[in-house]
Amino acid sequence: MTIHKKGQAHWEGDIKQGKGTISTESGALKEQPYGFNTRFEGQAGTNPEELIGAAHAACFSMALSLMLGEAGHPPESIDTVATVALDKADGGFAITGIALDSKVKLPGIDKDTFDGIIQQAKAGCPVSKLFNAEITLTYQLEN
Repeated sequence: MTIHKKGQAHWEGDIKQGKGTISTESGALKEQPYGFNTRFEGQAGTNPEELIGAAHAACFSMALSLMLGEAGHPPESIDTVATVALDKADGGFAITGIALDSKVKLPGIDKDTFDGIIQQAKAGCPVSKLFNAEITLTYQLEN
């Protein structure tokens, strides 16, 4: 079974003065503005890195929930932030790393069992498998 989901972008103009919009098939994002100023100058609007971060945080949290549930430890809550690093490299820019930071509320699990499962979720998350960048993980387990 293959699932297909679509995102789209529209761009007008040169890199510095141009502007664009990003939309998703579901309508969750509809013509959200993006451009050089939203990516590099902190202006209002979105950018590819924050969208990648949101996607990675969501995917990782879902993978962790699945794996914990399969092990008989369904979590009460998972809150994950994915910080995407964009660096100038080799005459251009590259995503060089993603730092996952997760806070998990889950009573009744021992730390070693949890550590094994969360590391599996980091490696097994479909979005994690996309990247040719270092992915780090820090977490806080609340019992």
